[in-house]
Amino acid sequence: MYSIGPLTCAPGERAEGLIPVGTSTYGVELGIPLIVVNGTQPGPVLCVDAGVHGDEYDGQEAVRRVVAETDPASLRGTLVGIPCMNTPAFEAAARSSGLDHLNLNRIFPGDPEGSYSLRLAATFVEQVVPVIDALVDLHTGGTFGEIAPLTIVQAGYEDLASGIGLAAGHELIWKGGKWGGTVRHPTLAAGKPAVTIEVGGATYREENVELHVVAVRNIMRQLGMVDGEPGLRDSYTAVTGTFARSASGGFFVAYAEPGETCKGGDPIAKVVDHYGHTLEEISAPQDGIVLWVRRMRTVHPGDEVVIFGAVEGEIRP
Repeated sequence: MYSIGPLTCAPGERAEGLIPVGTSTYGVELGIPLIVVNGTQPGPVLCVDAGVHGDEYDGQEAVRRVVAETDPASLRGTLVGIPCMNTPAFEAAARSSGLDHLNLNRIFPGDPEGSYSLRLAATFVEQVVPVIDALVDLHTGGTFGEIAPLTIVQAGYEDLASGIGLAAGHELIWKGGKWGGTVRHPTLAAGKPAVTIEVGGATYREENVELHVVAVRNIMRQLGMVDGEPGLRDSYTAVTGTFARSASGGFFVAYAEPGETCKGGDPIAKVVDHYGHTLEEISAPQDGIVLWVRRMRTVHPGDEVVIFGAVEGEIRP
């Protein structure tokens, strides 16, 4: 029998339900929705989450799809799907929660006595992390931007997380990020492999859902949860990301697309005013790869407009 939060799931069975976090002002219970598939054979417990940002939709559908297509009769271990971690942000169709306007992806491990988002993060750390063995966190570029397919393997945890990171199958491995507070941080701190997979954004696309599905299934093969050999690339490209922010407000125009290589000094984008006058040029700081490009054309001073990837080297499995 597998237990997580208030749910129990017998071998060969499925279960779904909510880990409670709080109650809305209109009396509806809020929390973390779970779908559990418990295999008939022993194996690891893999948690796959999406919807940490409410406007990132492809991963949410990918979680539902992977769970629905996983047969407990042939599964070794347990698959825990969290299709939408941050339901208030999804309700607001926004990156951050409509309840307290916090970015859930920056506040883990949270605070059990804080506002809703802080309690949500603390609930995940207290009730989910102890009963899983690995975590895959699915993201997109959100409604504001589009990101090249890549996997984030946290610097300092390469030995722990690179196995599932390479199994995700994306050529770009972001050794980052410098920021903390993501869902992978407390999982890694607990000694459990965790990665973030980024694909697409700006709008929902079936091809991006499928990229997430394929990555998760390959990680399940890597963990021995399902039959088959994990498909690994001959080599991967390690990058680090640098965020370019606009100094001017205006209309954003991009010259480069996510995944494009560029030379130092190459123009990547510009900001113009309503008359078409250029207010600011954004150039590549060095040779590298454009990782993320803003798609929201309205830009304010200080907004993120491009993420540039400096190539750190080659990874061979």
